[in-house]
Amino acid sequence: MTAKKKKEEKIVLARGKKKSAVARARIRAGPKSLKINGRPVETLNPKIVQEIITEPIKLAENVLGEGFDNNLDIDVNVYGGGIMGQAFATRTAIGKALIAWTESEELKKLFSEYDTTLVKEDVRRKEPKKYLRKGARARPTTSYR
Repeated sequence: MTAKKKKEEKIVLARGKKKSAVARARIRAGPKSLKINGRPVETLNPKIVQEIITEPIKLAENVLGEGFDNNLDIDVNVYGGGIMGQAFATRTAIGKALIAWTESEELKKLFSEYDTTLVKEDVRRKEPKKYLRKGARARPTTSYR
């Protein structure tokens, strides 16, 4: 019995977070496609979400030009949070994956200068509500008369 060796294909995985949304991106060579939870990005509404998600790809195309092979199959799984939190988490995951795929310091520098959240996750979280209060910081009103 002969064992066939499968050609090793390059796959890059990256994660992005924003508030309680978590996105995991996978990039590999293949037909040019960008899918979010198995759906093409063109089907997402509102349109601003599409712009936010595709921003790192457009920046990479502008910077690397001919050196950037745009025939990438990008799959992103995202869950938790709301629409915009998921969009920004996806954007971060795609940005980090593109940097790892291209191994370009120039691209990393550009992403950092353009917007830091393309390179690293947004660590801010919601402050928890305190007991005997209406919210995290709101204090009860006092009456003297």
